[in-house]
Amino acid sequence: MVSETIDISPEDIFGLIALSGDAKASYHQAMLLMQEGKKEEAEAAVVAGDATLKEAHAIQTKFVTLEAQGKSASVGVLMVHAQDHLMNTILVKEMLGYMMNMQNEINEMKGMDQ
Repeated sequence: MVSETIDISPEDIFGLIALSGDAKASYHQAMLLMQEGKKEEAEAAVVAGDATLKEAHAIQTKFVTLEAQGKSASVGVLMVHAQDHLMNTILVKEMLGYMMNMQNEINEMKGMDQ
């Protein structure tokens, strides 16, 4: 039973969107760096993306925790949009691992490995 309604602040919503976007941008940068044979820089971009994604995920976890405690929130289009950004960034992160491994093998075959 949901007994209390919570407000999701615009700051949290836009924070979720911005942090997810920043993390995704770091992951895209990592792939571009890998294609250039800059493995160490690419790995650093992944680490930066992971740190930013962790911040975004903390916002989402706050909402999930509140709902698990019996509190509810009205969900508008912006919150759905924010969740969509987060989900897509998580998917990019998952695929990035496979893609970087493949690119690393390609780079080794081309003699571009560091």
